Amino acid sequence: MLTVLLPLAAALAAPAGVLERQIVSELNFARTEPRRYAERLRSYRRYFRGRIVRYPGKPEGLRTAEGVAAVDEAIAFLERQRPTGPLAPAPLLARAAGDHVAEQGPRGATGHHSKDGADPRDRVQRRGGGKYVAETITYGPPSAVEVVRQLIVDDDVPGRGHRRTVFAAEMRFVGVQCGPHKTYRVMCVAEFARNPDGRY
Repeated sequence: MLTVLLPLAAALAAPAGVLERQIVSELNFARTEPRRYAERLRSYRRYFRGRIVRYPGKPEGLRTAEGVAAVDEAIAFLERQRPTGPLAPAPLLARAAGDHVAEQGPRGATGHHSKDGADPRDRVQRRGGGKYVAETITYGPPSAVEVVRQLIVDDDVPGRGHRRTVFAAEMRFVGVQCGPHKTYRVMCVAEFARNPDGRY
């Protein structure tokens, strides 16, 4: 499977839904073929110098908190991980994710709570769904490869909560939305659930 790294401007200018579909595809590659995904991380690992990683598409470098330690830990996890069923796209969950992008992006805010205090469950319920959802957010990565890699490596995240969500077998649906962010230029929100509407 080949995923092209698009420059930020191209990613944001792409037709609606292209980046989101690529993210779902990349998530499904990792879930269904974790050992093959581990090979990608081994290649990525070579670009580190201490805690700075400079990879194709990011020649200026990216500072990490843990350096290769988080990558190595993710590789070990993937080697043990059994293949998990693919995620199906869920439009209702994507609309709820889009609500968060639209609310946070222009303000340059971060986190899982909206300005009015709403959390992921509230946003899905406002769209007519249920409250059994898990949310991941990335700020900055402009391509599907970088978004999913960030979630799986989960650098500087205690408990590797994003990774656990990505590989949770009970999660069978996902809704993804990306958009401009005032501070980090781009953000992507993914709502995971057992059912397409977030109900139990």
